[in-house]
Amino acid sequence: MKASAPVPILALDVPTAAAARALTDSVGEALGSVKVGLELFCAAGPDLVRDFARGGLDVFLDLKLHDIPNTVAGAVRSVSALGAGLLTLHAGGGGRMLRAAREAADGTDDPPRLLGVTVLTSHDGKELGAVWGRKVASVPDEVARLTEQALEAGMDGVVCSPAEVAGLRARFGSDILLVCPGIRRAGDAAGDQRRVTTPAEAVRAGASHLVLGRTVTAAEDPAAAFREVVREMRDTTRAAGAV
Repeated sequence: MKASAPVPILALDVPTAAAARALTDSVGEALGSVKVGLELFCAAGPDLVRDFARGGLDVFLDLKLHDIPNTVAGAVRSVSALGAGLLTLHAGGGGRMLRAAREAADGTDDPPRLLGVTVLTSHDGKELGAVWGRKVASVPDEVARLTEQALEAGMDGVVCSPAEVAGLRARFGSDILLVCPGIRRAGDAAGDQRRVTTPAEAVRAGASHLVLGRTVTAAEDPAAAFREVVREMRDTTRAAGAV
Protein backbone atom coordinates (compact mmCIF):
# COMPACT_ATOMS: atom_id res chain seq x y z
CA MET A 1 0.00 0.00 0.00
CA LYS A 2 1.38 3.39 -0.96
CA ALA A 3 1.87 6.06 1.64
CA SER A 4 -0.11 9.28 1.64
CA ALA A 5 1.58 12.58 0.99
CA PRO A 6 2.30 14.43 4.25
CA VAL A 7 0.38 17.54 5.21
CA PRO A 8 2.17 20.92 5.39
CA ILE A 9 1.12 23.03 8.39
CA LEU A 10 2.01 26.73 8.44
CA ALA A 11 3.05 27.76 11.95
CA LEU A 12 1.47 31.10 12.82
CA ASP A 13 4.11 31.96 15.39
CA VAL A 14 3.24 35.65 15.40
CA PRO A 15 2.08 37.95 18.22
CA THR A 16 -1.26 39.25 16.89
CA ALA A 17 -4.36 38.12 15.05
CA ALA A 18 -3.68 40.77 12.40
CA ALA A 19 -0.22 39.36 11.73
CA ALA A 20 -1.64 35.84 11.54
CA ARG A 21 -4.30 36.86 9.05
CA ALA A 22 -1.75 38.74 6.96
CA LEU A 23 0.42 35.63 6.84
CA THR A 24 -2.43 33.32 5.86
CA ASP A 25 -3.64 35.81 3.25
CA SER A 26 -0.17 36.02 1.72
CA VAL A 27 0.01 32.27 1.22
CA GLY A 28 -3.52 32.17 -0.17
CA GLU A 29 -5.30 29.15 -1.60
CA ALA A 30 -2.26 26.88 -1.25
CA LEU A 31 -2.81 26.88 2.49
CA GLY A 32 -4.88 24.13 4.10
CA SER A 33 -3.57 23.78 7.65
CA VAL A 34 -2.23 26.23 10.24
CA LYS A 35 -0.68 25.92 13.66
CA VAL A 36 -1.88 28.17 16.46
CA GLY A 37 0.58 27.96 19.33
CA LEU A 38 0.85 29.52 22.76
CA GLU A 39 2.00 32.96 21.63
CA LEU A 40 -0.88 33.53 19.23
CA PHE A 41 -3.50 31.75 21.35
CA CYS A 42 -2.63 33.90 24.36
CA ALA A 43 -2.89 37.03 22.22
CA ALA A 44 -5.96 36.27 20.11
CA GLY A 45 -7.78 33.53 22.01
CA PRO A 46 -10.41 31.02 20.97
CA ASP A 47 -12.18 33.37 18.54
CA LEU A 48 -9.31 33.22 16.07
CA VAL A 49 -9.31 29.42 16.15
CA ARG A 50 -13.06 29.42 15.48
CA ASP A 51 -12.65 31.89 12.61
CA PHE A 52 -9.93 29.84 10.94
CA ALA A 53 -11.90 26.62 11.32
CA ARG A 54 -15.08 28.20 9.96
CA GLY A 55 -13.05 29.55 7.05
CA GLY A 56 -12.05 26.03 6.04
CA LEU A 57 -8.58 25.78 7.57
CA ASP A 58 -7.58 22.74 9.57
CA VAL A 59 -6.23 24.13 12.85
CA PHE A 60 -3.41 22.44 14.73
CA LEU A 61 -3.84 23.85 18.24
CA ASP A 62 -0.45 23.41 19.84
CA LEU A 63 -1.13 24.11 23.52
CA LYS A 64 0.91 21.23 24.95
CA LEU A 65 -1.54 20.66 27.79
CA HIS A 66 0.05 19.33 30.97
CA ASP A 67 -1.92 19.38 34.22
CA ILE A 68 -3.93 17.12 36.50
CA PRO A 69 -6.32 14.81 34.62
CA ASN A 70 -9.50 16.66 35.55
CA THR A 71 -8.14 20.03 34.38
CA VAL A 72 -6.84 18.62 31.11
CA ALA A 73 -10.15 16.86 30.45
CA GLY A 74 -11.99 20.17 30.87
CA ALA A 75 -9.57 21.92 28.52
CA VAL A 76 -10.05 19.21 25.88
CA ARG A 77 -13.83 19.62 26.07
CA SER A 78 -13.43 23.37 25.60
CA VAL A 79 -11.09 22.92 22.64
CA SER A 80 -13.52 20.50 21.00
CA ALA A 81 -16.04 23.31 20.72
CA LEU A 82 -13.59 25.45 18.72
CA GLY A 83 -13.33 23.23 15.66
CA ALA A 84 -9.58 22.54 15.86
CA GLY A 85 -8.49 19.38 14.08
CA LEU A 86 -5.38 18.59 16.13
CA LEU A 87 -4.52 19.23 19.78
CA THR A 88 -1.28 18.59 21.66
CA LEU A 89 -0.72 17.33 25.19
CA HIS A 90 2.59 16.58 26.86
CA ALA A 91 3.12 12.83 26.83
CA GLY A 92 5.09 13.34 30.03
CA GLY A 93 1.82 14.15 31.79
CA GLY A 94 1.35 10.41 32.19
CA GLY A 95 -1.20 7.78 31.30
CA ARG A 96 -4.00 8.97 33.60
CA MET A 97 -3.86 12.47 32.16
CA LEU A 98 -3.79 11.25 28.58
CA ARG A 99 -6.62 8.78 29.14
CA ALA A 100 -8.70 11.53 30.73
CA ALA A 101 -8.09 13.63 27.63
CA ARG A 102 -9.12 10.75 25.37
CA GLU A 103 -12.32 10.14 27.32
CA ALA A 104 -13.19 13.85 27.31
CA ALA A 105 -12.62 14.14 23.56
CA ASP A 106 -14.71 11.06 22.83
CA GLY A 107 -17.59 12.60 24.74
CA THR A 108 -17.83 15.60 22.39
CA ASP A 109 -19.51 15.99 19.01
CA ASP A 110 -16.44 17.14 17.07
CA PRO A 111 -13.28 16.00 18.87
CA PRO A 112 -9.81 16.97 17.70
CA ARG A 113 -7.26 14.29 17.09
CA LEU A 114 -4.97 14.12 20.11
CA LEU A 115 -1.18 14.18 19.92
CA GLY A 116 1.31 13.42 22.65
CA VAL A 117 4.34 15.71 22.62
CA THR A 118 7.37 13.50 23.21
CA VAL A 119 10.70 15.36 23.47
CA LEU A 120 10.84 19.01 22.45
CA THR A 121 13.00 19.62 19.39
CA SER A 122 14.94 22.22 21.38
CA HIS A 123 16.35 19.44 23.60
CA ASP A 124 19.36 17.27 22.99
CA GLY A 125 20.32 14.35 25.20
CA LYS A 126 22.36 16.44 27.63
CA GLU A 127 19.58 18.99 28.20
CA LEU A 128 16.96 16.29 28.51
CA GLY A 129 19.02 14.48 31.10
CA ALA A 130 19.34 17.68 33.11
CA VAL A 131 15.56 18.19 33.02
CA TRP A 132 14.78 14.61 34.05
CA GLY A 133 17.61 14.25 36.55
CA ARG A 134 19.12 11.16 34.99
CA LYS A 135 21.46 10.28 32.17
CA VAL A 136 19.79 10.03 28.76
CA ALA A 137 21.72 7.61 26.59
CA SER A 138 19.46 7.90 23.54
CA VAL A 139 16.90 10.57 22.69
CA PRO A 140 15.23 8.28 20.09
CA ASP A 141 14.76 5.62 22.77
CA GLU A 142 13.11 8.16 25.07
CA VAL A 143 10.86 9.33 22.23
CA ALA A 144 9.86 5.73 21.49
CA ARG A 145 9.11 5.07 25.17
CA LEU A 146 6.86 8.14 25.41
CA THR A 147 5.21 7.27 22.10
CA GLU A 148 4.32 3.79 23.35
CA GLN A 149 2.77 5.25 26.50
CA ALA A 150 0.85 7.86 24.50
CA LEU A 151 -0.57 5.30 22.09
CA GLU A 152 -1.54 2.96 24.92
CA ALA A 153 -3.47 5.87 26.45
CA GLY A 154 -5.42 6.42 23.24
CA MET A 155 -3.55 9.21 21.50
CA ASP A 156 -3.87 9.40 17.72
CA GLY A 157 -0.18 10.05 17.32
CA VAL A 158 2.73 12.07 18.62
CA VAL A 159 4.82 15.13 17.97
CA CYS A 160 8.47 14.26 17.45
CA SER A 161 11.49 15.52 15.58
CA PRO A 162 12.00 14.23 12.04
CA ALA A 163 15.08 12.38 13.28
CA GLU A 164 12.88 9.90 15.17
CA VAL A 165 10.21 9.32 12.52
CA ALA A 166 11.70 6.35 10.70
CA GLY A 167 12.22 4.41 13.92
CA LEU A 168 8.70 5.14 15.13
CA ARG A 169 7.20 4.08 11.80
CA ALA A 170 9.09 0.81 11.91
CA ARG A 171 7.99 0.12 15.47
CA PHE A 172 4.42 1.42 15.56
CA GLY A 173 3.20 1.14 11.98
CA SER A 174 1.67 3.35 9.32
CA ASP A 175 -1.61 4.38 10.97
CA ILE A 176 -0.39 6.75 13.68
CA LEU A 177 0.11 10.48 13.13
CA LEU A 178 3.72 11.67 13.33
CA VAL A 179 3.75 15.45 13.38
CA CYS A 180 7.16 17.06 12.96
CA PRO A 181 8.38 20.53 13.81
CA GLY A 182 12.08 21.30 13.41
CA ILE A 183 11.83 21.56 9.62
CA ARG A 184 14.55 23.64 7.96
CA ARG A 185 15.31 24.22 4.30
CA ALA A 186 18.89 23.53 3.27
CA GLY A 187 21.00 26.48 4.39
CA ASP A 188 18.58 27.72 7.06
CA ALA A 189 19.84 28.40 10.56
CA ALA A 190 18.68 25.89 13.18
CA GLY A 191 17.96 28.65 15.71
CA ASP A 192 17.15 27.22 19.15
CA GLN A 193 16.27 23.82 17.70
CA ARG A 194 18.63 20.89 18.21
CA ARG A 195 17.09 18.09 16.13
CA VAL A 196 16.20 19.37 12.66
CA THR A 197 16.02 18.02 9.11
CA THR A 198 14.99 19.20 5.67
CA PRO A 199 11.45 18.75 4.32
CA ALA A 200 12.64 16.04 1.93
CA GLU A 201 14.30 14.07 4.72
CA ALA A 202 11.16 14.25 6.87
CA VAL A 203 8.98 13.07 3.99
CA ARG A 204 11.26 10.15 3.21
CA ALA A 205 11.30 9.14 6.87
CA GLY A 206 7.49 8.88 6.92
CA ALA A 207 6.19 12.01 8.68
CA SER A 208 2.44 12.53 8.35
CA HIS A 209 2.54 16.31 8.99
CA LEU A 210 5.33 18.87 8.66
CA VAL A 211 5.09 22.02 10.77
CA LEU A 212 6.65 24.87 8.79
CA GLY A 213 7.73 27.62 11.16
CA ARG A 214 10.75 29.89 10.89
CA THR A 215 11.91 28.26 7.67
CA VAL A 216 8.87 30.04 6.18
CA THR A 217 7.93 32.86 8.52
CA ALA A 218 11.50 34.22 8.82
CA ALA A 219 12.04 34.16 5.06
CA GLU A 220 12.19 37.39 3.07
CA ASP A 221 9.14 36.20 1.14
CA PRO A 222 7.16 33.79 3.37
CA ALA A 223 4.63 32.92 0.66
CA ALA A 224 7.39 31.96 -1.78
CA ALA A 225 9.20 29.98 0.93
CA PHE A 226 6.00 28.08 1.76
CA ARG A 227 5.47 27.21 -1.90
CA GLU A 228 9.09 26.09 -2.21
CA VAL A 229 8.80 23.75 0.78
CA VAL A 230 5.48 22.32 -0.42
CA ARG A 231 7.02 21.72 -3.84
CA GLU A 232 9.96 19.91 -2.22
CA MET A 233 7.52 17.78 -0.22
CA ARG A 234 5.47 16.96 -3.32
CA ASP A 235 8.50 16.10 -5.45
CA THR A 236 9.93 13.86 -2.72
CA THR A 237 6.61 12.10 -2.29
CA ARG A 238 6.33 11.49 -6.03
CA ALA A 239 9.88 10.19 -6.21
CA ALA A 240 9.04 7.73 -3.43
CA GLY A 241 6.01 6.51 -5.38
CA ALA A 242 3.39 7.81 -2.91
CA VAL A 243 -0.01 9.14 -3.91
